[in-house]
Amino acid sequence: MDTIDIPEGYRLIDWRAGFGSIVGPFYEKTGPDGAYARAFRVQPNQTNGLGNAHGGMLLTFADMAFGHAVNAQRRLWWVTVRLTCDFLSAAKVGDWVEGSADVIGEEDGLFTVRGRIWVGDRTVMTGQGVFKGLAPKEDPNLATKR
Repeated sequence: MDTIDIPEGYRLIDWRAGFGSIVGPFYEKTGPDGAYARAFRVQPNQTNGLGNAHGGMLLTFADMAFGHAVNAQRRLWWVTVRLTCDFLSAAKVGDWVEGSADVIGEEDGLFTVRGRIWVGDRTVMTGQGVFKGLAPKEDPNLATKR
């Protein structure tokens, strides 16, 4: 797939270094109310032998989409402590996969989130995660400038 059709409202997350730059590209949109979604279009190099998005790819995406809830709510750098997910459906090459999460608890710098990954109106994965909030993000775009 030489070009990727990007739905309106999404912008490229310009990861220039690190793991996100290898497994992407990824996209995001933020609504006026602060609600967000992250997304990617399934490419052939992100699939398993059956032509579905590889489970590792979906877990990687869930980590990035669910953990972002900490940044969206508190503008903090974060690391993953635990991520548990349930695979409910497949995503095929060309599918536009979206994901988002909500913070459902916070205690001692640990954030519990609940999230969902979907294609259209079909849920692909659900999950929960615990993320450790780190230092405040002085520049919310710092990670994309490296």
